[in-house]
Amino acid sequence: MEMKPSRKHPFTLVASLLLASLAALHAADASKPNILLILADDMGFSDAACYGGEISTPNLDALAKGGLRFTQFYNTARCWPSRAAILTGYYAQQVRRDKVPGVTSGERGTRPPWAGLLPEMLRSLGYRSYHSGKWHVDGQPLQNGFDHSYSLNDHDRHFAPRLHTEDDVPLPAAATDSGYYSSTAIADHAIKCLKEHGEKHAAQPFFEYLAFTAPHFPVQAPTEDIARYRDRYLRGWDTLREERAKRMRQMSIGSGALSAIEREVGPPYAFADAIAALGPNEVNRPLPWNELNTAQQRFQSEKMAVHAAMVDRMDREIGRVLAQVRAMRALENTLVIFLSDNGASAEMMVRGDGHDADAVCGTGATFLSIGPGWSSLANTPFRRHKTWVHEGGISTPFIVHWPRGIASRGELRHSPGHLIDLVPTLLDIAGGRHFETWKGQPVPPAPGKSLVPLFAKDGTVIHDTLWWQHEGNRALRAGNWKIVAAGKDSPWELYDLVSDRSESKNLALLKPDKTQELAELWNRETERYGALARKDMPPP
Repeated sequence: MEMKPSRKHPFTLVASLLLASLAALHAADASKPNILLILADDMGFSDAACYGGEISTPNLDALAKGGLRFTQFYNTARCWPSRAAILTGYYAQQVRRDKVPGVTSGERGTRPPWAGLLPEMLRSLGYRSYHSGKWHVDGQPLQNGFDHSYSLNDHDRHFAPRLHTEDDVPLPAAATDSGYYSSTAIADHAIKCLKEHGEKHAAQPFFEYLAFTAPHFPVQAPTEDIARYRDRYLRGWDTLREERAKRMRQMSIGSGALSAIEREVGPPYAFADAIAALGPNEVNRPLPWNELNTAQQRFQSEKMAVHAAMVDRMDREIGRVLAQVRAMRALENTLVIFLSDNGASAEMMVRGDGHDADAVCGTGATFLSIGPGWSSLANTPFRRHKTWVHEGGISTPFIVHWPRGIASRGELRHSPGHLIDLVPTLLDIAGGRHFETWKGQPVPPAPGKSLVPLFAKDGTVIHDTLWWQHEGNRALRAGNWKIVAAGKDSPWELYDLVSDRSESKNLALLKPDKTQELAELWNRETERYGALARKDMPPP
């Protein structure tokens, strides 16, 4: 039978062409990868099993097995500077979100007008963006490009927060008997956003910023999760640290000598009253485990069991979010990134609802921290902790998984990277580039580099320098050399990170010229970043 061409009404023809054009546009948008950026809070470099830890993290392990693990990826050593770097692509000092002398800056600093956030940038590339969890950036999420947000602003309570918002609107405090737990609530919101996205906006790519508050102190977790680790840590931080380091060497992660625990280094801030309130079994120094009495060992092991339970529960919630992405048939073209905002914390304090010394460890009635002993385990094989810029404070696990975009499976990447690289990387994969102007303001050059070349087996990304400053602690890495100082009055230390990533052999006296060369470079960069922070300052 001869088929005759149909005669369409002109309007029908126009509509057909329009639909075809929209379909082509949607297909183009669909080709852009979705982005799921998962951020842990105070998780140590080696806590996850795929980085050598003894904690069960099957979902992170699966991402690592199907993607890449970076072994030399860095953060800023603290929560709010890290979030500024992640979302702006600049060092936190450049955007006034870490302390710059003479500038209103730090945790309460306000970004310059040109310092837009990542979701605003991605919106211009066709993305819808969702935020679930910790915020800790100036401004509000919906004011800065997110389409939906659940913001957990109460960092003192994992069970019954009082300060949290949805779409920037305050929510009622969670009741103590409500069954609320931070990691579950954060994942619930992410899943809700993704379901809505699949139902209403499937033609657009999504950016989900999943920012857990675990395992940040206070160590609190569901009872059934703690039970899985109840006796796991009775052998103490010294033995378990050796075992982690051995597994890491077998994985070629954190290779080299295990740094000695600095027995005299306690929390970065002294809260003597808090230590007294925590009872006779608490210690604020990483003493040799065999010097603790039996009651102290039991108390300390219970704290680490709760920390492990928090990481375990976070991994389970990540699994639920990934299951939702699979249900949307989107995992193949979703770039999943997992990292931590800083190293594990040695901080010890009492905030929130206080601490009931007679309550069961890990409940909402307790306010406990893992302290420097267990933080030394969590940051194996490195020295120091959160707030310091030795490797223990600034090294983060960094997992990248993207089946459609990364052919390699289960491989390691040893090239150094930093949080400042996330924005250029994500703009690169989304088909964009660094903005030259933002809201009428000229945008200064950003310091980061796209990591996309490292997604290939033979790709390279080279940073001339990486720079740190926080609470007087300072460091600079140039090539494989690193200078670092603990406190503004401390002398520079010098390390060759090829042979001594654990910073055990200070070469400053043996190589004074190299130390001075890097110190001068640190000074020049510090002045340059400070000058940008001082530019266009708002009135007092």
